[in-house]
Amino acid sequence: MKSISIGELQVLLAEPSGMQYRVIQESLVRCGVRHLEHVQRGEQALAAMRRAVPDLVISAMYLPDMTGAGLVRHMRGEAALETVPFMLISSEDDFDSLDEVRQAGVVAILPKPFQPGELKRALYATVEFLDPDALQLGDVFAEELKVLVVDDSQFARGHIRRTLEGFGIEQITEAADGREAAGILEHQLFDFVVTDYNMPGMDGAELVSHIRHRSGQSDLPILMVTSEEDAGRLEAVTRENVAICDKPFEAAVVRGLIQEMLQEPLINS
Repeated sequence: MKSISIGELQVLLAEPSGMQYRVIQESLVRCGVRHLEHVQRGEQALAAMRRAVPDLVISAMYLPDMTGAGLVRHMRGEAALETVPFMLISSEDDFDSLDEVRQAGVVAILPKPFQPGELKRALYATVEFLDPDALQLGDVFAEELKVLVVDDSQFARGHIRRTLEGFGIEQITEAADGREAAGILEHQLFDFVVTDYNMPGMDGAELVSHIRHRSGQSDLPILMVTSEEDAGRLEAVTRENVAICDKPFEAAVVRGLIQEMLQEPLINS
């Protein structure tokens, strides 16, 4: 049983439009949210968070004094706020603008307008992130697992690390790109790798190829957590026996993929 429910979430909503606020507020209430604070500006949101850390921050992309991406960057740069779940609700559809938010580590990005089911799923994802279920691995204990997390975004690595730690995983090594990860793999053994796709130097696809064909750990389970949208590029990666998960991700989905990877033997090509 979860230690927190949707009705117990302390939610802070940053939305400059009065009309949009009413739409989102009514939807949140219908989903079971009972505790909601509303602000219109980014600095107001940060001040409210510093007074009382919320369980979830929901923001529009464009606030009068900053963007939603800027707000989540500020949060990730403050020790007291860096782990607070963040949800973006925006009509913005520019990939680069949204990817800046994805890379900061968020629980969900919803469109305007959104469907009620999308909001409820995002709230459940928040509850799961705050109070995740343990990994179910039979005789294997999560704290024994050794994991390599590879992403050029420090914020994204932190979000993935917090998710894995929530599952009970304690031995986590980080690398900022594929080249650094390849060097680490030469000297350390791991139980699985979590990697991004788009990284400078050696990207995720090149890292996968290195692991499968040029490393001493060719059968290493790999989970790629990425915002990459090119189906052809992703298909090439999946042919190397790699599990794929979108950014932003739900903790429950990541947990399920990890359990599948570690319980099913990898068939080498």
